[in-house]
Amino acid sequence: MNRYPSLFEPIQIGKTVVKNRIFMPPVSTNLCAKNHYISDALIEHYASRAKGGVGLIITEVTTVEPVYTYLPGDISICDDSYIDGWKKLADAVHQYGCKIMPQLFHPAYMAFPLPGTPQLIAPSHVGPYYAKSAPRVVTIEEIHELVKQFGQAAKRAQIAGCDGVEVHAAHAHGLLGGFLTPLYNKRYDEYGGDINGRLRIVLEVIEEIRKQCGDDFIIDVRISGDEYSDGGLNINDMIYVCKQLEKAGVDFIHCSGGNTIKRASSMPAPGTKQGSHCLLSEEIKKYIHIPVSTVGRINEAWIANELIENGKADICMMGRANLCDSEFAQKSFEGRIDEIRPCIGCGRCLTGVMFGKPVGCTVNPSVESNKIEPAKEKKKVLVIGAGPAGMEAAYVCAKRGHEVVLCEKSNEMGGLLRLASVPIAKQDLAKVIKFMVTRLKKINVDIRLNCEVTHEMLENEFKDYVVLGTTGAEPKIFDAFMSFKDTMTADDILAGRKVPGKNIVIIGGGSVGCETADYLAPLVNDLFPANRNVTILEMTNALITGEGGAAKSVLTRRLMEKGVHIELNAKVIRVDQDTIVYSQKGKEVVIDDADSLVLAMGYVPVPIENEGIIQIGDCDKVGNLKDAIGSAYEASIRL
Repeated sequence: MNRYPSLFEPIQIGKTVVKNRIFMPPVSTNLCAKNHYISDALIEHYASRAKGGVGLIITEVTTVEPVYTYLPGDISICDDSYIDGWKKLADAVHQYGCKIMPQLFHPAYMAFPLPGTPQLIAPSHVGPYYAKSAPRVVTIEEIHELVKQFGQAAKRAQIAGCDGVEVHAAHAHGLLGGFLTPLYNKRYDEYGGDINGRLRIVLEVIEEIRKQCGDDFIIDVRISGDEYSDGGLNINDMIYVCKQLEKAGVDFIHCSGGNTIKRASSMPAPGTKQGSHCLLSEEIKKYIHIPVSTVGRINEAWIANELIENGKADICMMGRANLCDSEFAQKSFEGRIDEIRPCIGCGRCLTGVMFGKPVGCTVNPSVESNKIEPAKEKKKVLVIGAGPAGMEAAYVCAKRGHEVVLCEKSNEMGGLLRLASVPIAKQDLAKVIKFMVTRLKKINVDIRLNCEVTHEMLENEFKDYVVLGTTGAEPKIFDAFMSFKDTMTADDILAGRKVPGKNIVIIGGGSVGCETADYLAPLVNDLFPANRNVTILEMTNALITGEGGAAKSVLTRRLMEKGVHIELNAKVIRVDQDTIVYSQKGKEVVIDDADSLVLAMGYVPVPIENEGIIQIGDCDKVGNLKDAIGSAYEASIRL
């Protein structure tokens, strides 16, 4: 029985019927071939999602002209030589009853500065805050040519067999988004000055696509229903804009929100509410008669069904959920919810893309394909440790046909991931544990809890086994800091082993230190007597170095709003029973009123002495969750 009838109800888009309401929005992959052509890997990537039950796929950014590149690994349709590749992609997706549309885009002032790139263009001489030089104002003659290029690109997509195109005008991003927003469009000619002027180029693009492709071809426009920024577009603006788009012949509205420069506004941070822009789509739906989709942290079937059933949207764009599990739609339709690999919203799928790496996923190390090939030779495998790396290794080995025993010395599985799920906004990590435990129980793995593997066991019971070890990591401890009257690690707090006093000093401003500070600080910075006072001492010049994006931004802002004292370039030089002394800007600073000292200075591997054991996870090299699961997967498929 279908548990989500609204989600799997077909929908009419223009003259096309789409089989369900699960659409996959653009997610950059870096899987293109040289010079932005469609590759076999990209075809496999999208065909896997089509096979998995998605109703309609909107591809990643697709450039309409050859001069400006958005990301080096993005795709293009800027001339006729690209048509054959697009035809292969469309055919691969269509065989599963899925529709496909490229997202047409011109990066303009947000183009990637490859060597030889001319001065970037923009509606005005205004660029993003990080720009090292001002862009060039695009001329009216150039605008007319750009409009034609959008139409020609759409025609190529139609010739290749695509079902339509998406016009990207959201997020104050790229050429069209830049023209639409008052944040970047300061013109006072026919393409600026007021909302009608700013909208003009978008309407001209739609008119040109219709002229080139006819009525039997889907056109949708991606918009920000509100840019959530002073001076930017708001919901009142966008209701009007959507009315004009409907009159111009647009078939549906892809309603996002925010802008790309205001971190965590368009792509929400982990732990924030699902359906982050649904109030915008709900409001716009009241005033137009074409379907409206919503997007933003829609990671589970139940919330997608609720959004549609409750009138928040007609369609749910589910990108990261389908990236994390290519069979998300089919599993949801069949009610196999506990088999869906959970997206935790961490954003690591895109952080690597920004640095030229192929798309990845923290929870799914085989993101391009869910295939796990059977082993040519079946072996006996022992996995020591049931943290995330151990659970991944045990599953993959068993799936490949090996005989697997998983031993965990404690009374439950999950390892350090159990502690990582405790801080604020980290609750989705508990879903990962639940998913991994559930699938292990459904496959032929001998799980032994409260079982510490000894040398004797290795030499006797497991003498014929291939052994993978994942004994994990433990917090760094410096004896010089242990003389304080009440010292503990962040792990002690998150595990409930210790409770700190009111005035707390945390050494270490990495992710663990900041998340622990967030966990301990008052929810509201209102100076109530019972509130804790939390100070972070970080020896570098930034918090959570090596990380970026929405999660870091939201956590940092939350710490500041809660009144957590953040001291950067603060190196602790000595500690005694009652005082903590650190140096900063050449001066010594003494803290003499702290009740508790919390150590959050990172982790060190717990080594495995036996040289015959294949080390995976943190015991091999301390990293993040993606590293742990990925190393286990790679070791397991090589057995």
